[in-house]
Amino acid sequence: MLTLASKLKRDDGLKGSRTSATASDSTRRVSVRDRLLVKEVAELEANLPCTCKVHFPDPNKLHCFQLTVTPDEGYYQGGKFQFETEVPDAYNMVPPKVKCLTRIWHPNITETGEICLSLLREHSIDGTGWAPTRTLKDVVWGLNSLFTDLLNFDDPLNIEAAEHHLRDKEDFRNKVEDYIKRYAR
Repeated sequence: MLTLASKLKRDDGLKGSRTSATASDSTRRVSVRDRLLVKEVAELEANLPCTCKVHFPDPNKLHCFQLTVTPDEGYYQGGKFQFETEVPDAYNMVPPKVKCLTRIWHPNITETGEICLSLLREHSIDGTGWAPTRTLKDVVWGLNSLFTDLLNFDDPLNIEAAEHHLRDKEDFRNKVEDYIKRYAR
């Protein structure tokens, strides 16, 4: 992270000086996305929920990061859930792509990692989808909330999990706990 931020500062200092076009262009080009991400990542890290941790495998690639959510209440308490986030070149006009890497029994996350969270949708009927004013902080807080107040059994992506909860809440809880023991430690 510091590497990209320091590159941005160095590039800003070079703007006034002119060196050979090829050398300066190839070293100075930083996308709008990356400039936004430097600011947003700093804000995100300063406002991270206590149940979340962010990890950047490559500090020069702020557009690819992992999020770990460790819920401290509800059905998923005690689990450790990994998400992979990739921020596309067209960010902030389009939302980040997020996938759950941990197998989970959840009405809004499929067992293959697809996520139903309105702010991750580019177009949303209810107006709660992605907008250029949203940030990575919104995405992280939304993912964190999928384990508490945004847990939605009425509009599921994993219909089988939602119907299981409707049929037998105690058996649903047992299956969630089994998945946590097997996949989310």
